[in-house]
Amino acid sequence: MNEIDPALTDLPRRKRTDEIVDAIKRMIVEHGLAPGDRLPQERDLITQFAASKGTVREALKALEVQGLISVRTGPGGGAFIERMSEGRAMSLLSNFLFAKNLSIANIYEMRKALEPLVAASATPHIDEAGLKRLEAIISVYDHEPADATERWNQRMAELDFHGVVAEYADNPILAFTCRFLQRLLKDLAIAQDIYVQPEPVLRQSGIEHQRDLIAAMRRRDADAAAAILAEHMAEAEQHMLGLQARLMDRFLSEDATPRRVKRRRIP
Repeated sequence: MNEIDPALTDLPRRKRTDEIVDAIKRMIVEHGLAPGDRLPQERDLITQFAASKGTVREALKALEVQGLISVRTGPGGGAFIERMSEGRAMSLLSNFLFAKNLSIANIYEMRKALEPLVAASATPHIDEAGLKRLEAIISVYDHEPADATERWNQRMAELDFHGVVAEYADNPILAFTCRFLQRLLKDLAIAQDIYVQPEPVLRQSGIEHQRDLIAAMRRRDADAAAAILAEHMAEAEQHMLGLQARLMDRFLSEDATPRRVKRRRIP
């Protein structure tokens, strides 16, 4: 007779609430429930899972917090399937990463690996309308900004360019991850400080890479598209880290500058 591994008997017991949450998720998938469909009534869930009212309500609340359902009260109320928006999913991930001390280097390590894959994946699928969208986005930053506000808007548009490319990738996980990295750059405090700094060399180099990318995608050359994005990401990382270092040097210099103390005159 095979003996049970003693280590397996020490596994922590899952909360009943978590088990019900997972069971309801499986129910949604197995029954093909769509946004707007209603889950079984609370009393039916209590019977189905042999659980208390409080436990079932806690499970439904957890699903609601995750954005998978909404609970409505009153006549015709109940728990209804919701379509989680991409923004909601990104917000949840951002909250998870909030205290992780993310750096520009962390983000660009991922972008260098994934953005070329996205470009290659999107190349066979992007149509002329999509390419025109990319060209229109470039027109937002193909000139010197008039002020700091326009400079900021231009940098955000540069990130939006890559978001549009990701829309045409045939791997939804890859596309979502790249758009999430772009959002992190928009939200990261040090990146925000960098984006308001004048950097015409980086802007012009980015435009050249992006125009080359459009040309490669237009001729359906996925390998060239990937190579262009690999070079673009490596160069962008170098510029961003250089700007970050210059900003930090400036802050340290300002902190180290002795402040003149105004002496009081003694009568």
